[in-house]
Amino acid sequence: MAGDRVRFVRGRPDAGPSDSAGLTTTYDRLIDELHPGDRVVLADGTVSLLVESVERNAATCRVTQGGTVRSGQGVNLPGVKLTVPALSEEDRDRAAWAAAAGVEYIGLSFVRREEEVHELKGLIASAGGHTDVIAKIEKPEAVENLESIVRAADGVMVARGDLGVEIDIAEMPIVQKRIIAICRRYCKPVIVATQMLDSMQHSRLPTRAEATDVANAILDGADACMLSGETAIGRFPRESVEMMHRIAVATESVAEPTTVRSAVAEVAEGINPITHATCSAAGELAERLGAKLLLVATATGTTARVLSKQRWSVPVIGVSDDETTRRKLCLYWGVVPVDGAPVAERQAVLDFVESEGRATGQLGPGDRIVVLSGLGTSTSRHNMVLVHEVE
Repeated sequence: MAGDRVRFVRGRPDAGPSDSAGLTTTYDRLIDELHPGDRVVLADGTVSLLVESVERNAATCRVTQGGTVRSGQGVNLPGVKLTVPALSEEDRDRAAWAAAAGVEYIGLSFVRREEEVHELKGLIASAGGHTDVIAKIEKPEAVENLESIVRAADGVMVARGDLGVEIDIAEMPIVQKRIIAICRRYCKPVIVATQMLDSMQHSRLPTRAEATDVANAILDGADACMLSGETAIGRFPRESVEMMHRIAVATESVAEPTTVRSAVAEVAEGINPITHATCSAAGELAERLGAKLLLVATATGTTARVLSKQRWSVPVIGVSDDETTRRKLCLYWGVVPVDGAPVAERQAVLDFVESEGRATGQLGPGDRIVVLSGLGTSTSRHNMVLVHEVE
C-alpha cells in the first residue's frame, strides 16, 4: 500500500531470498545502480516506489503507488542509465542454442544501441545460425538511437509495456507512430505489442479504445499486433485472438494502402535499387490488371519483404527452397508462404501455384498472376516481371 516500505536486497531469486522481508531480482547489480530519489516501477507501471536510502546490500523504498507484484515481473528504473550489458551470459547461451536449433527470430530486450544488435548477430553467426533479430524498443536510449537500431535489426517490436514506463506515457502514441514510420522507410517488419486488448484478460469484449488502438496500429503500417497477457494469463485467450482477427480484417477491408506505400517510395538502405524498382513495377502492374496473385521466388525473403512494405492490395505468394525463409515470411504483412513449390524453374512454380489455386477455388480461367523473377543472367536480384493468365 502507499506509504509502506519495501526493501530490495542483493542476491538472485533462484539462490533463495537473502532477506525474508525483501525483494530480489535477477540483476545482481541493482543495488549499486540505485540512488536516493530514484523511481522504481514494477509490474508494467502499476506499482511505483521511491528510493529513500541505499546500503551496501539493500535499498529501502517507499511505496508511492500500491498494487500487486507477482514473481517474474519486470523492474524498471525510469531515467536511470543502467550499466547492465544487453546480453547476459544466460542470454548468450540461449541465443546460441536458438540459432543452432533453427529458430526464425530472437527478440533482443532493452536494446539501447545498434552495436548491441550487431553483437547478437555476431553470436548467431558464430553458432552457424540464420536467425533474424527483432529489436525490442523499451528504453529512452533506444528511442534516441532509433534509426541506427532499425537499420541494424531485421525487425522491430514496439514493446509498449516497458517503453510506456520508461518514457512519459503521454508521448507513447507519437513514439509508436515514429517507430512504425521508420520501419516502413527501411522495409523492416514491425510488431506492436502490450495491452492491445488488455481488458479481455477479464472480459469477453474489449473496450472501444482498445479496438481503436489495434485498428490504428494497422492503419499506421504495423506488420503484426501481438497479444501477451490476454493469452498468457487471461480468462479469454481464444476470444482475444478471434477479436483481434476481426478488428484486423475489418480495418484492412477499408484501409487505403497508398497512404502507407508513400513512405517507402524512396529506396531504403540495404535494398538493391533494382529490387525496389521491380517490386514497385510488379505491384503496380498487379493492381492495374486486377491480378489475383503476385508470385515471387525468394532465397532470403528480401524481395517479399519489400513487396510487403509497399502494401499492394494483391496477395503476395512467397516461394523458397529454404524452409527457414518460408517460416520467416509469415511475419511479413500480406505475404503467404507456400511449401512444396519447385523453385528451380519458373514455369514449374507457376504450374504448381496455378494447380493449388484451382484446387482451393482462388483461381479460375482468365485470372492473372503477376510473377517477379530473375532472367537467369543474375543470381543476386529479381529483374523481370511477367503476367501469366490462367487458361
